[in-house]
Amino acid sequence: MMGFVIGVFAIAGMIKGTIGLGLPAVSMGLLSLVISPFQAATLLIIPSMVTNFWQLFAEGNVWRLVCRFYPLLLGIIVGSIWSIFPTLGHSHGSFHSEALLGAMLALYGLYGLFAKRMPNLAPHEKWLSPIIGYLGGALTVATGVVVIPVVPYLQSLHLKRDDLVQSLGLAFTVSTICLAVFLHQNPVEDTPIDYKLSLIALIPSLLGMWVGTKIRHRIPEQKFRKVFFCGLVIFGLYSVLHQFGVL
Repeated sequence: MMGFVIGVFAIAGMIKGTIGLGLPAVSMGLLSLVISPFQAATLLIIPSMVTNFWQLFAEGNVWRLVCRFYPLLLGIIVGSIWSIFPTLGHSHGSFHSEALLGAMLALYGLYGLFAKRMPNLAPHEKWLSPIIGYLGGALTVATGVVVIPVVPYLQSLHLKRDDLVQSLGLAFTVSTICLAVFLHQNPVEDTPIDYKLSLIALIPSLLGMWVGTKIRHRIPEQKFRKVFFCGLVIFGLYSVLHQFGVL
């Protein structure tokens, strides 16, 4: 089990180092093949927190971004407390977190393939931010992944490169904190949070990110992104169809 976890986080870290995204999504997708989404999410806590802090504080002006995006951040907090979706470790009727995770991965893949075509939503930022934040927070405690709709929304604001990277780090950091609090307060019976294994997972994550930065300079980034995100779409759709007994 430990060897599998190390391998997953090494791959996920490498992908994040190469394209700047993907650590939670890839880790959740692969880990959920052998353990529950709740267990997978608990292993993400420390690697996600450390890498997100790194991303957030790599540059200055953090407070300026907090002042701008506080409606988004408040929305994330509210959504993680009062989620409209089935949450990790709990099912409602015939709908489970595994199916929602698969849908999120497929949407993430589609976002990656068509991100450059995003419209400019900056003129609507004032009223959109709390709505997007709420949906992001609600989906975080439902899937363990904060991607849709926060990532494409921030991309659509046409921020400068450094501001975009830091803004993503800010949203990821708040979402990870909310997820950690949720997992701690809503444990699943016989599924304790394994902080030790989560800490161990940090090492391959960081090593993978380092390798990913090396890979980034050796292969065409756009080619890698296309293959990676196509794979996420296929895997996500398979997860959804399998969950509902289609495959």
